[in-house]
Amino acid sequence: MLYIKKTGTLIRHTLSAPLIFSVFIPLVIFDVWVELYHRICFPLYRIPTIKRGNYIKIDRQKLAYLTPLQKVYCVYCGYANGAVHYWSKIAAETEHYWCGIQHKKSKGYVQQKHQKDFAKYGDEKKFRKKYYD
Repeated sequence: MLYIKKTGTLIRHTLSAPLIFSVFIPLVIFDVWVELYHRICFPLYRIPTIKRGNYIKIDRQKLAYLTPLQKVYCVYCGYANGAVHYWSKIAAETEHYWCGIQHKKSKGYVQQKHQKDFAKYGDEKKFRKKYYD
């Protein structure tokens, strides 16, 4: 949100806004591309499609106490963060379909939640059972 009471905040926000909003175009292009993949490939693989509305929610701009600029930011963030979350779910389902193997454990690596039921790294028996039996 835009808070301009702090010294220098307006200047910092004004300088960074073009960079922040420049991401919008690649977001939309990638969103169209992922949606094409999702709608074409998932049915081919017999993977249930993901409901977009469960991940992208744009509603905060309806709050009367926000300024018009804050409402624009809320729409942008609702779309951008929701889309990335949605894409992550599509990628997770794709990974589950093609490669249910956990990554090798290493210090600092944060395993994705969807990988908890994947075969452990190096567990060939569990991998073969899942994909070949």
